[in-house]
Amino acid sequence: MTAHAFDRANPPRGRAAVLSGPFLLVVVLVAAAATCVSYLLWPTWPSNPLAVDVPALPVTVGGVLFEVPPAAIRAKLQRQPGQHERIDLALSWPDLSPPNNRIVHDNRPIDEENATAALAEAENDRLFVSIVALTGVLPPLERLRTIYPRYLAAQATAGHDGLTVLPFRSGTPYAGEDLVYPADNPEQFFARCTRAAGPVPGTCISERALGGAQITIRYPRDWLSDWRDVAAGFDRLIAQIHPDKR
Repeated sequence: MTAHAFDRANPPRGRAAVLSGPFLLVVVLVAAAATCVSYLLWPTWPSNPLAVDVPALPVTVGGVLFEVPPAAIRAKLQRQPGQHERIDLALSWPDLSPPNNRIVHDNRPIDEENATAALAEAENDRLFVSIVALTGVLPPLERLRTIYPRYLAAQATAGHDGLTVLPFRSGTPYAGEDLVYPADNPEQFFARCTRAAGPVPGTCISERALGGAQITIRYPRDWLSDWRDVAAGFDRLIAQIHPDKR
């Protein structure tokens, strides 16, 4: 092997030191960037849920501020102040206070199916409330005007105290349900209700939009015999949990 080849394979120590300087700088910069990104993206665990006996919590859903009693919040992880995608409550009827008896908080996701099942299992003095952001969903009144009429049957029947009951057609997204509303003013109060099936009682949901949030209440269909009280209770509920409505 020639001396020239040896020199190429083993560069002078000074030249190696010059080349290692920029390389070390790049390594340091990459490591610093990776540390920063890892810190920002590292998952954080929520703090412990608050006790149920603390004052009403300020929570924001869909950009709307609410104040909710922790004892009424069904999911423990929702028992935190701040911004939420949804809040789920259980309240005694008709006083709209947190139930006196213990509510079981389980690990089932709180969705429409499970909320309806919980209502069917509950006592007849329980009101279930969900507050969710109106993201990509038409407000309830718009659905009443533009969506529900597409799926309704033509034949209506009379309900309690001036109510009209219109069934949804089979094969539609709301099959097996009825749309219930006062004939003289449908926008005053309306509900989608399931029918009783054997031992399973019928249930109803009524919805209202409040800014960027939607408030849904679920209650037994039997309550429609005093639907004016239910509508007034909905008003009281909004005034109770929304500071600007007081």
